[in-house]
Amino acid sequence: MTYTLIGVCLVVFLFQLVVPGVTRVFSYAPIYTAGAGGIIPAEPWRMVTTAFLHSPSSLLHIAFNMYALYILGKVLEPSMGRARFLALYLVSAVGGSVGVLLLSNVQQSVVGASGAVFGLFGALFIVQRKRGGDVRQIVVLVALNGVLGFVVPGIAWQAHLGGLLTGAACAAVIAYAPKGARQAGLQWAGLAGVVVLLGVLTFVGVTLLPV
Repeated sequence: MTYTLIGVCLVVFLFQLVVPGVTRVFSYAPIYTAGAGGIIPAEPWRMVTTAFLHSPSSLLHIAFNMYALYILGKVLEPSMGRARFLALYLVSAVGGSVGVLLLSNVQQSVVGASGAVFGLFGALFIVQRKRGGDVRQIVVLVALNGVLGFVVPGIAWQAHLGGLLTGAACAAVIAYAPKGARQAGLQWAGLAGVVVLLGVLTFVGVTLLPV
């Protein structure tokens, strides 16, 4: 699944380079969550599609995200399984968009898999803690990237934060579900609970939009 996600992002990036309007149509800004007065349509699916886009003007943007996805996926996917790893990635991507909705300007457009990737960082932290492993390297990497989000223009730290917290929550319900015949059911129920929470936060964010 890790390679599939990387492949999808690369194919979409090529489309962005050769097909005019792809980035504009599928990127996310808070105002698209519920639309605005019949002038701007509600297109909430952008909260997911934006995670497969990257800045066409920056190869470094997609290169960093795909490298991080590769490294983190190699660790997390074998321990979680394909389906749970995919769920972790997609829910973290939505969590990143919810972070943008709650914490950024209503018209701030964002693209990139960074929210989902930070979700994987959050998940790795939880998994390593559960195993009793050393998490200091993860904390340092997240902290450095967090600082960059505040000092380098164009980085959506809101997506990073939303994805990080969502990924940690997803990993917690997977890693700490009691072992036994009901473990898988409890894990999926926990993931569904995270999705419901994101839905509630999205509703709150929409009610607070200044439109």
